[in-house]
Amino acid sequence: MKTRVGVLSAGRDCPGINSAIHWLVNSALDKDLVPIRGTMFEIIGIVDGWKGLIEVKPDKKESVKRWTTRLDGNIVRTWDRYGGTRLGTSLVNPFDPKKDRSEKVVQNMKKLGLDALIVIGGFDNLGVAYKLFREGVKVVGIPKTIDKDLSETDYTLGFDSAVNIITHDIDRLRITAGSHSRIFVVETMGRRAGWLALAGGEASAAAIILIPEHDFVIDRVIELLKMRKKEGKRYSIVLVSEGAKPRGMEEVHERRGRDGFGNYYLGGIGGFLAEEIEKRANMEVRYVALRHLQRGGSPTAYDRRMGRKFGIAAIDMIVNEDFGRMASLSHGEITSVPLKKALEKLNLVNVEKFYDTKDYKSKDQLL
Repeated sequence: MKTRVGVLSAGRDCPGINSAIHWLVNSALDKDLVPIRGTMFEIIGIVDGWKGLIEVKPDKKESVKRWTTRLDGNIVRTWDRYGGTRLGTSLVNPFDPKKDRSEKVVQNMKKLGLDALIVIGGFDNLGVAYKLFREGVKVVGIPKTIDKDLSETDYTLGFDSAVNIITHDIDRLRITAGSHSRIFVVETMGRRAGWLALAGGEASAAAIILIPEHDFVIDRVIELLKMRKKEGKRYSIVLVSEGAKPRGMEEVHERRGRDGFGNYYLGGIGGFLAEEIEKRANMEVRYVALRHLQRGGSPTAYDRRMGRKFGIAAIDMIVNEDFGRMASLSHGEITSVPLKKALEKLNLVNVEKFYDTKDYKSKDQLL
């Protein structure tokens, strides 16, 4: 008996994806486990996420070769140490209201002979996975998002690596900020959840942290910066999530419209804030948007380990026929949760518990 499993990474890339693929392939092809599982696996990588399952023409060899690749231990041998996704990804949404192509995904999976599908994605793309599950597709999910906004799991692939990148980049900015006695406004990713800015701010000791969960007052930001200057601080780092916004205002959008899931492309709040500080307080300010740098580089040791754990868990879930579920880290242990439950709400920063709304920083006190 042989089980043919497809795997794809959907949405934006991040470190840790390749590690998950590396380990799910090695776990699936472990010959010592065949007698226990009662099945042999064949793993098929889908190129460019959902786009691959939409564009592939199963009856044409060249098309199948273009959009799929058979994965084995030799092919993925070194994948775990690299960032990004070797399979490629895209922002294509099969359930896009403008052009629903979900039925084509289902049909192409059947024509390719795929018995199950592993989806490595964030909130939107695991939402696609859940919809396909409701239509009869045997699917399991692996949580992947640097925003860490998926609920029902204590960790999502890519978060630790992104926080490390933010920390290292701010360490570099400190040198020039201190040399010129300047304020630096640094914009991180984080559309709806402020975990990246909060954790990055804690690690880099940023003076001010602004997150989407709590609207900030520009005059208060300026007041805090003036207080630091009066105390003799030569420079200040203001860390702001792309989804953060001043009280009474909307989010700052880029001009590219929306993605396939209806989300606006955010970006520019850091530049707006820097201009307002200079205009209102006559302070010298520089603005840096880290943007896609946060997704780059090699995965940290933690993301490599979590990729391993999630990848192996995904294969175990298929063996146990735990479909419609997502691999999860809960209280230090790997488990699985229903996709439906994981998608009921976002994992947002608990402002009352973790955020100082007066001084715009992390709340660390036990009181």
